[in-house]
Amino acid sequence: DIYVRQVTIPEGYNMFDIAQAIEQAGLGPSADFLNAARTDLFLVKEIDPQAQSLEGYLFPDTYAFNRTMSAHDMAAAMVHHFRQEAKTIELSEDVHRIVTMASIVEKETAVAEERPEVASVYYNRLKINMALAADPSVIYAALLNGRYRGTIYQSDLQFPSPYNTYKFPGLPPGPIANPGIAALQAAMHPADTQFLYFVADAQGHHRFARTLDEHNRNVAAYRHALAAQ
Repeated sequence: DIYVRQVTIPEGYNMFDIAQAIEQAGLGPSADFLNAARTDLFLVKEIDPQAQSLEGYLFPDTYAFNRTMSAHDMAAAMVHHFRQEAKTIELSEDVHRIVTMASIVEKETAVAEERPEVASVYYNRLKINMALAADPSVIYAALLNGRYRGTIYQSDLQFPSPYNTYKFPGLPPGPIANPGIAALQAAMHPADTQFLYFVADAQGHHRFARTLDEHNRNVAAYRHALAAQ
C-alpha cells in the first residue's frame, strides 16, 4: 500500500526522537507530533493524572501507519499499545512513579539483566533523599529547553530545571523517555541491594558499589581500561 509507512520506535526514544522518526518516515512534520505529545493529555489522564506530556506512554515498537493518519492518531496508537502491555505485566499501581523510574533505567543501560540493579540504585537513593544524579535527566532538561548541544556541559548540570536530578532530589516530574517491558519490570521489581552507585565498565556493562570509596575504585578501573584500549 503506497499510503502505509513503517516506523520503528526503539526502546528509550523520547518524544523528540519519535517526532523525528515520524517526519523521516514521511508521515508528517515533527512539530505536529510534538504538539500532540504535549497536548493530548486526555489519552493518559485516567492512568496518569500527573502526566505533563505523553512521554513514557508512547510504547516502543514497529508501527505501520497510514499516511492519512494525523499526529494525534499515531500518538493514540502508541498509548493504546502501552495500555495493552501495562495490562500484561499488571502495572496498575503507582503508574506515574514506575514509568518515570523505568524511563531513567531504560536510558542508563542497554543490558537487560542489569536493569533491576540500576533500578535498585535509584530507589536506594530516593530512600535516603540522595540526588539521583542521572545524566539522561540532565540531557532531557536541556532538550525541553532547546539547549542540548550533543554533550553535557557544566552549565547543564547547574540548569534549574526540575528534570535536572543533579540539582533537585527525588524523581523528575515525569518520564524522560519511553521505556520497554524489561525496564518497566525492573522499575516494578528492583533487585534487593544496598548499592548506591554504578559506573560503566569497558565491556558495555556496569560495576555497582555500596560506598563512595568502592565507587571511586570502579571509576579509576574504568578510566584505566579505557586508556589501555
